[in-house]
Parts: sequence; structure tokens; C-alpha cells
Amino acid sequence: MEYYDDKLCISYDDLTRNDAPAGQPGDAIMSASNYFKLAASKQINVVRSGRGLNGYALIELGSLPERFRERIRHKYPQGSNMYLHRYFDRFYELDTAAREFYSTEVFKADGANISPKVQKEYTINASVLNTIIKFSQTREAVKRSMGGKMKWDEVVEAVEYFRTKVGHTLPASRLQDTIRKYKEGSYAALVSKKYNNQSARKVSVNLERLIIAIAVQDNSPFNTMIMEQINAFFAGEIDVVDTTTGELFNPEDFYKNGEPITISRATVWNYVNNPKNRVLIEKERQDWTNFNHNIRPYMHRKSPYFSFSKISLDDRDLPRKIHAGIRPKAYYAYDVASGCVIGYAYSREKTAPLFIDCLRNMFRVIERNGWNVPGEIEVENHLTRQFQDTLLEAGVVFSFVRWCAPTNSQEKRAEHKNRAKKYSVEKRNHAGIGRWYAKLPANRVYDQKVFDEKNNTYVDKKTYDYEELIADDMADIYEYNNMPHPNQKLYPGMTRWQVLCNNMNPNLRPMDKRTLYRFIGECTSTSINRNSCVRVQYRDFWLSNPDVLKRLDPNDNKVKAYYLPDKNGNFDEVYIYQDGDYIDTCRYVGEYNEAQMERTEDDDKIFIEQRKYISKFDKMVKDNKPTRVQVISQERKQNIEQLEQQEVKAIQLPPEEEPQYTMPEKPQEQEKEMQNDYELYLDLNYITQKAKADL
Repeated sequence: MEYYDDKLCISYDDLTRNDAPAGQPGDAIMSASNYFKLAASKQINVVRSGRGLNGYALIELGSLPERFRERIRHKYPQGSNMYLHRYFDRFYELDTAAREFYSTEVFKADGANISPKVQKEYTINASVLNTIIKFSQTREAVKRSMGGKMKWDEVVEAVEYFRTKVGHTLPASRLQDTIRKYKEGSYAALVSKKYNNQSARKVSVNLERLIIAIAVQDNSPFNTMIMEQINAFFAGEIDVVDTTTGELFNPEDFYKNGEPITISRATVWNYVNNPKNRVLIEKERQDWTNFNHNIRPYMHRKSPYFSFSKISLDDRDLPRKIHAGIRPKAYYAYDVASGCVIGYAYSREKTAPLFIDCLRNMFRVIERNGWNVPGEIEVENHLTRQFQDTLLEAGVVFSFVRWCAPTNSQEKRAEHKNRAKKYSVEKRNHAGIGRWYAKLPANRVYDQKVFDEKNNTYVDKKTYDYEELIADDMADIYEYNNMPHPNQKLYPGMTRWQVLCNNMNPNLRPMDKRTLYRFIGECTSTSINRNSCVRVQYRDFWLSNPDVLKRLDPNDNKVKAYYLPDKNGNFDEVYIYQDGDYIDTCRYVGEYNEAQMERTEDDDKIFIEQRKYISKFDKMVKDNKPTRVQVISQERKQNIEQLEQQEVKAIQLPPEEEPQYTMPEKPQEQEKEMQNDYELYLDLNYITQKAKADL
């Protein structure tokens, strides 16, 4: 048999040839006369005639009546299945969804995936089954190869053919049952039950938990001790109790076939040193700091590109001692991108004012260089938690605030910078820099012990003046900031300070001094004198405008002034608050020389500034001058109304007897003052007498 024009065909010779031995019945599929009769009546499809040299006729196998195809399958058992082989060859494809399923789903009891070899086996099996199902659902393919009805013996033969070609492991004897389960359970139906069977593991799981429980005792027992205690427990010599629930462990839970078991030291070693169990054991044996630094996973980060995107603050003890036997405390503020120290402060004690002094120093540097406020600040909880609702509330001064966990030095960038400063500058410039537990011998420092009756005495090392240590550290900071940046690939030829100055983040906010100084500035109580200025540190600071007086509480001119002196103690502005509400920013104007012959240009500027404020004050008084009023009682109002209702009669009198009405006399000064202020016309007695006189 062969394929012609993508059709499985049989030759004329194979159809009509008799291969039976002599004396036996013939085994030809059909006679020659029968062939010509079927071909003439077109009951069979002759796809190629036998004309031409070496030509032979080919008849499509699927066009033959079923009785002839049955004879073909009997005479040519392998050749009759060629169509099925060809179909599988053409339509078989690896199922990628099956491969993903077996590589991601968990079937083992310990939570692991099945091995890659088994994953490949199951994927190929699923792909073969997909091809068989697709073939069975294609009526034309079934009809052409099997006459319209599935014949599983032929399918099994084709599956066996595929076993040698793709290497599947499907059982031929249970093929139909396997296909049925696969249709119902999809990919999971092909997974062996041994991967889901926990009965063989049950005792081992309980034993593993017991080994771990004994291993995490307070005395951290060795493997041999663990083995001895477990075997003694199995033998009933000791009891093991759960300290959390108070429940006693039952040795019979660990019996095998009703008999107690014993374990070896190797078994204990295998369980204890299982990577997962090792983590659980060390979590109980170690303190949080060591477990977090040595075993617990950590976050992987990269430094920001722009300066002031993030700053990190941390305290440290200077490595050398003063004469009192203590180490000075320092607080540093680092820019993370450049690594520069942008703020520092020192003290003999580690307190909150040390942190505030560091911020003051940092903001003096920022103001002196005209920079904006850093976008994010990173601090620890130790000294700074009290400022979480004020200075260190996100959005008040800094846009973002990150709180680091206590004793988690790997999280805080300032810890890394402290180490870089210590071993790149301090170790080069001073003696005795290092730690007694450092891995590198060159970084270790040693204490010489004195063997006396106390057995706790050590030779005193060299001590220094407090001021000397502070001066040395400030010099180290200057040298550290001007060293080449460690990432020369990103910042070629630039020092840390150059990276800080030339690579500022363009999205930073400007400094809001009136809010900032309220938290980190100096504060003094004062009052507004003569509606113009406040006195701070023996100097007068003038209000910006007289209109701010209306912001004060009634009958209360007491305020609090906040300011931040520079390194020389000078300041030119104060920010005044009353009851927590901002009132005004007051500037120091100065005093001018009252002798005009001695005045300078600066005196003239001061004079003009003061006159400007006074002029604004006078204008405010004039523009808001109140209206003058006269209070009229009800009795007087009624008298006036009655007088207006009386009829006035004209009386003719002799000229010599004409009555004369005179104006009421007032003191000259009083009358002048009343005329100026229009008070004269508000006097009802005067108006009445004047009206009668006019009449």
C-alpha cells in the first residue's frame, strides 16, 4: 500500500494476486474480472491508471466495498493500518498546556513538583490521547480507515506504532479506560496515585515534627542528644509534653506494626538539616536580629539617581573614647544618591535633641546653598517616634517618611554609609578603628585583659578631649564628602559633593520655613510692642503689615517666635504664632542714626522701611475711622416730637419790644472743638434755641 495524492491506495497487483501455496484456496482480494467490472461501473475509485512504462494502477482503499477491505486487513494486517499511522503522523502535536500544567501543579506531599522526566512523560501521553480523541471525533477519517466504525484493535496497533516513535507510556490493554478517565479528569487523570498517597508518609511527618520540637529546646541539643531523647521517649522512659497546649505526646502514635521504633543519629541529622527544617529550628534558637540578618530573606534595592530623592538618618557612637570613658554620640544625615553627609550633630547623650540638632544643621546647609527640601526621609523608631504626628508626618515637611524596624541595620541606608565612612576615611586617619568581632583581622580591635582577683579588668586605651574628637570627625566628613563617588561608571570623574550639587531632583518642594522652624527652630515667648514689632534676643523684628493685628486674640498680644540661627548665631527673620496659629513673618529692620550728619545709606534704608510701616499704620487708622454718634433717650425724643406738633403764632411787637433770643454761651475752646467735629449740631438744646432765634 502507498499514498497517492494524499489518499491511501492499494495496487492492482495486490488486489488480484494470489499468494496462497499450491493446493490451498486462493487468497486474492478480488478476481481480475471483478476488478474491471467495478472499475467500469465506477464503484471503485481508480486514482491512477496503469498506462506507461512500469506504470501500475492504484485504487483508493476507502472506495472499496467493506467486504474487500476486510480481506485486505486480513491479508495485509500492517498495511491496513497505514491510514491511521499517516493520520497520527500529520495531526500529532505536543500539548503545551499539558506541559505547563505538569510543571506548575503540585502533586507531591512535600509541596514539590514532579520531576522534569515525569513531566515530559505525562505531556507526551496527553498529546497522544488528544490525537486519538480528535481522530475518533472525525467521521470522515474513521470511515476512510475503518469503514465508519471505531475498531479499537486497530487503534491499539496504531498506538503501539506511536510508542516507538514518540515514546509514550500509555497501556495498550486499558486504552479505552484511560481515554475515558482522561476525558473526565483532564491532565490530572494521568498522574500516578503514588504522588497523592500520604499513608506511607504519615508516620514520618509526625516524627519530623517531634524531632524539630526537641531540637528547639532552650539548651539547643546536639543531634546525638536529640536521638537519645526520642528513643527514650519511644521506650517509655521519659515523657514529652507540648508546653503550649499542655498535651502529652503518645509514643504509640509513632509505633510501626504495633511495635516501638528506634531512630539513628543519621535519621536525626537528615531531618534537622533539611533546608526547611533548618530555618524553623534557627528561628527558635537565634534572636530576632541574628535570624533577620543571617537567614531571613531581604529586599533587593537600587539607589536613586537624583540627589535629595531620599535621605537617611542614623545615630552612632564615635569609635574613640573621651577622658570620661564614654564615646561621644553622633547623628548623621546622608543623601542616598550621592552618599554625602548633609547634616551632623554631636552630644554626650543619645536623646531627641541630638536628632533635632542634626536636622537644624542639615537645613542650614540646604538654606545656605538654596536647595529645596528632600523628598523622602528614612529614620528609625528609637529617637524619632515622638515626632511622627508633627515633624515626621508625611506631607508636613517631607513628602514621604519611611520608618525602619529597630535593630534592622541592613534596611537603613545610613548604616551602610556609616560603614563606608568608617573604613574609607576614619581607619586611614586614626588608630583603633574596627570591631572586636570583624571577620577581617585588619578590622579587629583587641582589649588587653588584666588577670586580677576581679577577672574583669582591661588595660585602658588612649582617651581624647571631647572637642578634639568632634573636630576630627568633622574633618573626616569633609574628606569623605570630597572623595570620588563609588559609582564612577554612573558618575564619571565626580566626587560625592559634586553629585549632590549637580544632580538635584527637579521635582522637590521649596522650603516652608514657617512650618519647618516651628518644629526644629529655637522658640521664645514675646509680645507685640506698640503694634509694630516683637523683641527676640534683644533685637526688634517688625511686622510685615499692620493688618495682621486682627489675627490676634482679643486683648492678647503675647506670641511665640520661632527662628533658626546660622552657625554664627545670626538670624534676620522670626515666625510668630499664637495658640498654634500662624500670625506673621517678622523681619529685622534695624535702627537708624538719628543724627542726619552721621547717617549712611544703610541708615536711610532703615529709616524708609520704618516710615513705610508707620505710614501703613496711619492709613489703616484713617481708612477705618469709626462714625461718631449721639445717644438720644426716649424722654428727649418725645419732647422734640411734642415741640414739633405745637403751632407757632407770629406776634407783632413794637420794634423796641421785639424779643431777642441769644445763643447759649459755651466756652470758646469747647465751641471750636464742637464745630470741628460737628458735635454742635448733635446738641438738641442748642438746635432748639437756634431755631427759635432764627424765627
